[in-house]
Amino acid sequence: MEEAPVREDGTVTRSAEYVGSFPVEDCCLDDQIKQLHTQLKSFNAWKKRRPVSLKFSIKGVKLYDEDETTLLMAHALRRVSLSTARPVHAQFAFVSHNPGSVDAQLYCHVFKARHARAAQFLNLLLCRCFQLSYLEKHPEEAQEDSVGSLPHRKPSLLNHGFPLSVSALVSFRRAPFRGLLPGTKKKQKSPDDPHSSQDEFFPTSSPSLVRKKAIRTKALRSGAYRSFTFTPRKQHNVQERLSASQGKEQDQKSERRSRAASLAETEEALAQAVWCWAGIATDSSYSLLADDVLGSYLLCPHPKKKKCGSLIIRFPSGLITHLLQNTHKGKFLLEKCKAEFGSIAELIEHYTESQDELPCLLSYARVNHCYEWEENASKQVVKPHKTLSKTKIKSSHKKEWV
Repeated sequence: MEEAPVREDGTVTRSAEYVGSFPVEDCCLDDQIKQLHTQLKSFNAWKKRRPVSLKFSIKGVKLYDEDETTLLMAHALRRVSLSTARPVHAQFAFVSHNPGSVDAQLYCHVFKARHARAAQFLNLLLCRCFQLSYLEKHPEEAQEDSVGSLPHRKPSLLNHGFPLSVSALVSFRRAPFRGLLPGTKKKQKSPDDPHSSQDEFFPTSSPSLVRKKAIRTKALRSGAYRSFTFTPRKQHNVQERLSASQGKEQDQKSERRSRAASLAETEEALAQAVWCWAGIATDSSYSLLADDVLGSYLLCPHPKKKKCGSLIIRFPSGLITHLLQNTHKGKFLLEKCKAEFGSIAELIEHYTESQDELPCLLSYARVNHCYEWEENASKQVVKPHKTLSKTKIKSSHKKEWV
């Protein structure tokens, strides 16, 4: 399976042939898609093309010459309206404003890939950039279980709001630590060690027993006493170990977070991420899908049947949920449809080319939900795409089945 080579700056470079561009009317999104596909069919016969290198990142799309030495075009991602592909003719295209243009005119830039899968891969790369850009701008809508939230405070030995150096004589709780920390070895103590007798004097045991023993031996001389779990020296060492381990966990989670926002994935993994809107919370994915192109879809767990998948599709009537069924032969079957497939990828590919029992074809196109129609980025004006219908579905199920 093909893999996207990624640079340290998160940029993925792919080769293609630049065919040309044409103006796009700023009309209803569904009508705009129809216009695009009509124009793309006419561009298929064009023989004049220029070999180029396309560089994708969450910042935008850059177009270089074949040797990657001369920059031909650069489109900020916020100025790219949508991305689409026509694998049947190995075409990839995206709609955007011309760099530096202050008018509202949109242009569709058309590319010819080596083959159908290469065209689809270019489209998936740009669609994934749309999703990662949305996650970067709306971190509150991220899927909680995809990466995990980072702690907001340093670890505490008891986490009760009281220091362990001094504890009250009432409402004691059992010590949270018993014995040695994992990975540590028991050391032999010297009888001359000044801390040895004190450590043995307060072993890890019931607080009430420790208190009674301290009173009997007259070691307790005030209304408060040292922690029943650790001496100050031990507390300091344990706190350092906890802080170190917590720092490692944060580094690991940060590393996972950076990997989750990477385009360096195989073609199969990249397609899965785009279809599932990976990283974005389920409820937010439904809302975004309602504002996407006609025939766009979301692969997710079924809202009512646990451990079952579903394909939620934006039809002219709104968002419709289709159950993904497994036959006794291990095949995949879309609810209310007859055709069976060996994989979900084959199922989706089939319904992007054949409508069969569905109201419309599945679409390769995806809109950029962070698209801004004004050049001045400081204004942060996001132009919503015009759709014929909006339907929102609420669900709290996690993406566990994919």
